[in-house]
Amino acid sequence: MAEQELLPHLFRTEYRKIINVLCKHFGLGQIEIAEDIASDTFLAASQIWGLNGIPPNPTAWLYHVAKNKAKNYLHRGSIYENKIIPELLRNDTSIYYEEIDLSPQNINDSQLQMMFAICHPSISRESQIGLSLRILCGFGIEEIADAFLTNKETITKRLFRAKEKLRHEKIKIEIPDAAEIDERLGTVLTTIYLLFNEGYYSVSQNKTLRKDLCLEAMRLCYMLIENKDTNKPNVNALLSLMCFHSSRFEARQNESGEQILYEDQNSSLWDTDLISKGEYFLNCAANGSVISKYHLEAAIAYWHTQKEDTIEKWDGVLQLYNKLLQIEYSPIAALNRTYALSKVNGKQEAIDEAEKLKLTNNQFYFTLLGELYKGIDNKKAKMNFQMAFSLAKTNSDKHTIQSQIDKL
Repeated sequence: MAEQELLPHLFRTEYRKIINVLCKHFGLGQIEIAEDIASDTFLAASQIWGLNGIPPNPTAWLYHVAKNKAKNYLHRGSIYENKIIPELLRNDTSIYYEEIDLSPQNINDSQLQMMFAICHPSISRESQIGLSLRILCGFGIEEIADAFLTNKETITKRLFRAKEKLRHEKIKIEIPDAAEIDERLGTVLTTIYLLFNEGYYSVSQNKTLRKDLCLEAMRLCYMLIENKDTNKPNVNALLSLMCFHSSRFEARQNESGEQILYEDQNSSLWDTDLISKGEYFLNCAANGSVISKYHLEAAIAYWHTQKEDTIEKWDGVLQLYNKLLQIEYSPIAALNRTYALSKVNGKQEAIDEAEKLKLTNNQFYFTLLGELYKGIDNKKAKMNFQMAFSLAKTNSDKHTIQSQIDKL
């Protein structure tokens, strides 16, 4: 791999690891220092490798330089004199004098512990996702801004406030005690799923970024499965759900970036390996006596990987939505349920149920009504598609909806 390709690749995979280990070493209060040292390490790589060529083991080179920069900082910085030494004296510990451990085990442990720290309920969900993208996934500020469809200044301020909150609350980088894991794990899983949704349902036109967001969410979830203390049924259910959704990623858009409706997707583009993995993790999730929303959503997603349009399929989906709405009501889940209802009990009953929701600020509400009214009242179908068009946020969505209007 050439230098111009290798360094960006290593930045994506190793930057986050260096930051997580340094944050664990210094504490969340010094998170900016960890980011500076990691950034300086890659800056040094871009300069030195450009002159001397790529070293035999680039990753080891990065770790070695990061260690040295961290040690140099600790021995010369004013933070060391004014903050770290007093802290050491108060706590009677010598942690800051220890060798920085960038072993694979410590890297993995640090990322897992950082996940629980970042997902602390004291900061907002948007901030949790932003920090996860930055610290756990190694995304740049510009990439995060793209994911949230906002500007870099907004993201920078949001991340700064979140870091200040974590510092003020003195959040420790650690896995909670076994008794606390279940309570905190829910927030962690919510953050991971929101991160996944930022990619899967994003209106960003950057297809590579959208897919990367999904893969990063799946990687974080798999880290929880690898740890015996966090390998819970609901964690397996969430990973199963993401596998099933991701299996249809390539079939959801055409080459122009326009959305392809489920019924029109080319099932040969579905990733059968991911479907198999989804089934495996769904089976793993069957342990235990509690059914979470992730179990039900994963089962619904499983049915959507079965292309056959049968009553058995849609009745299964409908019953799962009924249970899901009992566990955690969501207007969007209720809206999605009406599509399954139309397949089982007919369009008119589904229209009646959908219109009760009155989601008049949601383009998908009007898109679904447009689909349901087709063949029953094409005038109303067209009117609903036109409402959906007016609410659509991207040109690709507008084009997809306009094609439905043209067919009428």
